[in-house]
Amino acid sequence: MRYGLSLFPVLGPGRKSALDYFDESLRLVEQAERLDFEHVQIVEHYLGAYGGYSPDPTTFLAAAAMRTSRIRLVTGAVIPAFTHPLQLAGKLAMLDNLSRGRVGVGFGRAFLPAEFVAFDVPIDSSRERFVAGVEACRRLWSGTEVSVDDGFHRFGPVTSLPRTVQRPHPPIYLASAMSPETCAAAGREGYHLQVVPTVSSAERLAEMLAAYRAGWAEAGHPAGGGEIQVKLTCYLGADRAEVLRVAEELERHYVAKMAEAVAGWAGARSAAYPGYEQLAEKVAKYDFAAALRDDKVLAGTPDDVTAQIRRIRARLGSDIVLSCVFNPGYLPMDSAAAALELFAGTVVPAVEAAEAGAPGENYAGSPA
Repeated sequence: MRYGLSLFPVLGPGRKSALDYFDESLRLVEQAERLDFEHVQIVEHYLGAYGGYSPDPTTFLAAAAMRTSRIRLVTGAVIPAFTHPLQLAGKLAMLDNLSRGRVGVGFGRAFLPAEFVAFDVPIDSSRERFVAGVEACRRLWSGTEVSVDDGFHRFGPVTSLPRTVQRPHPPIYLASAMSPETCAAAGREGYHLQVVPTVSSAERLAEMLAAYRAGWAEAGHPAGGGEIQVKLTCYLGADRAEVLRVAEELERHYVAKMAEAVAGWAGARSAAYPGYEQLAEKVAKYDFAAALRDDKVLAGTPDDVTAQIRRIRARLGSDIVLSCVFNPGYLPMDSAAAALELFAGTVVPAVEAAEAGAPGENYAGSPA
């Protein structure tokens, strides 16, 4: 199983300055590479404490590229609806060159009404803009003399420079919070998948992954080619009671900031986001004990987290890649760094040892 470091800033200047957050996060990236983590990913959000410190993943990942040599650099995710495809494709191709071909590109639809209002982009057109933006970037990376007329942008014929190091283009991921349709589309197109289980029920998450795997198989893509990144927060330490105390405090902080970010759905309706009008209500009902029990957050001693990861793999399948947030909110840098060391030095070997002696698992319909 592969593991990555995920960065999702849920804080503002009252808790930690952006300068300190970026400095600490880059130090964690260096540590993750030393510990053989497979990738680092970072989100795109705007305005508030829910991700607002990360308006441009490519800028952060360019800094990470200069301080590392091996770890993969993944956007988790960039938002085509908010950026012209010529600009987005060019920035990501530049990052691919600066990193010598280590980039993976996760694309997302966005889901916060306030962001669509700020960019003056109709939220009802988000799926169409998402699909068009991904396709435009793919064509700009792969081809020459490209013309685009997708109802949102019209240009060409143009040849985008710089060309990507990875040919025909960097690995593409589609991010989905709650949409089986997006997951199925990712599978059909032969793209990878990024999911965040925080606001999805176990049944909905299973439906999403099944849709991805079915789409992949039905399109005839080769077995073993699809990757599913699952993003989870991880709190780890030797003292279970103290770890759980900190985890609950920071998870409640995360949920409070998420509640502020999704508050716009209380008065919004969009056919493009069925059920999202209930998102604020779902967030308000967050229960840390239930989230821990359902393995939506990793927390406890190395033995506890090892057991959680084994349950997650048994439930979700052998083709998943865990992307863990070790520095949520305002957690001190030394605590996050210690958790990374414990995870790589104790949890990963324990999972591998346990699974080496376990019978093989067969997940029907899985590309792995």
